[in-house]
Amino acid sequence: MLFSSITFLYYFLPNTLLIYALMPQRFKNSVLLVASLLFYAWGEPKYIVLMLLSILIGYGFGLWIEQCRHKPYAKYVLMASILICSSFLVFFKYTDFLITNLNSLGFQFNVLKVGLPIGISFYTFQIISYLIDVYRKDVKAQKNVFYLATYIAMFPQLIAGPIVRYSDIEKELSERTYSLSQCASGIRRFTIGLAKKVLIANVLAELCSIFRTTSDPSVLYYWMYAIGFTFHIYFDFSGYSDMAIGLGEIFGFHFPENFRYPYLSSSITEFWRRWHISLGSWFRDYVYIPLGGNRVKKARQFFNILTVWMLTGFWHGAAWNFIVWGLFFAILLMIEKVWLLKYLKKSRVFSHIYVLFFVMISFIIFNAQDMGQAFLDIKGLLGVGGVPLVSAQALYCLYSFFVILFIAVIGATPAVQYGIKIVYNRPLGRKILERVEPFVLMVVLLVITAYLIDGSFNPFLYFRF
Repeated sequence: MLFSSITFLYYFLPNTLLIYALMPQRFKNSVLLVASLLFYAWGEPKYIVLMLLSILIGYGFGLWIEQCRHKPYAKYVLMASILICSSFLVFFKYTDFLITNLNSLGFQFNVLKVGLPIGISFYTFQIISYLIDVYRKDVKAQKNVFYLATYIAMFPQLIAGPIVRYSDIEKELSERTYSLSQCASGIRRFTIGLAKKVLIANVLAELCSIFRTTSDPSVLYYWMYAIGFTFHIYFDFSGYSDMAIGLGEIFGFHFPENFRYPYLSSSITEFWRRWHISLGSWFRDYVYIPLGGNRVKKARQFFNILTVWMLTGFWHGAAWNFIVWGLFFAILLMIEKVWLLKYLKKSRVFSHIYVLFFVMISFIIFNAQDMGQAFLDIKGLLGVGGVPLVSAQALYCLYSFFVILFIAVIGATPAVQYGIKIVYNRPLGRKILERVEPFVLMVVLLVITAYLIDGSFNPFLYFRF
């Protein structure tokens, strides 16, 4: 079930909120857990058993690790728990990839065609982070299995993150406050995220889809596709994160931010402090730092970076283009650490152009079916191979999508937020905004509803992860 669907917006969510609001405090987690299981079962009924099994394994190992963490064998219990929890992810996500690559070497294994359970990458990482935090004594093991299940299965962040750590909401699981202003803030954040997804990301996805079917390619068309997808993936994923954070607020939880205007970055290092923040911090705290981080010699530090980014790419998908995508960023980050960062600081203009260009190239690799297609797209972008500069279809597409591309450029900056803040800081402007905002949000929701009823293109990129 997508957040950006009529079923969710007008059936599932209102009924869940109504029951949740009517229930006493001690039953609210139960309502949220049942709703989350129903939400997951709606799209993946056969895999709900796998998620429940993962929760029980995490619960049991959490208690065991807490009881034995002062024992010399505690680290082996932790390693066993991580191995078992990650084995489900490895089997369902990477088995066919491994078999396919072995067959390319001359073996003849049958491809299993294993389906990928929705959200398994996200909830597996949450369970692993919980177990490691218990081992480190950063949190106490949760004694109530239903509370732990609520944390792991919570539907607002279940299928696309952000990757919420147990420590982020540990206290709120047992005691959280509610207020009208917090609920209003959550509704605002959810609606903004929904608008980013439906009104911007989905339209840009159409541009990318049209490009893939063209028989009239050109350099201009390749650039439009590259720029369109770069903005599509941002508004698609950040929109979903906004919706998750907004829903969390409505239910009394505070999830971490996942995006902070990444396209304003002046280096790739800064970009990854602003993009998919919860994933980057997860790999930093649970892989990079345990490997030694930057407290080791340069050669070992570079090995750590390569390891982390290969895993980051592989986490995104079981294909070579994802691994190349991760290693591509690893190489850029190492170059910056060695000598480039000091030069980037001297020119804001050059640094922004550099970041946007290489991020765009990275997403061409990311979205390709395979590396052959990625190289073809990059060659087209550079005008290699006799591709004409301009084509009639590219010009028509530019005319059709120019407005939404312009909106995407503005929306990827804090310009609108700053403008609203300036108006809000004035007494008269504040009064106007407070009165107008509910109506604006209602109009936006009506427009979104019209798009969804009309059956507009409504994919969700991160379902594949």
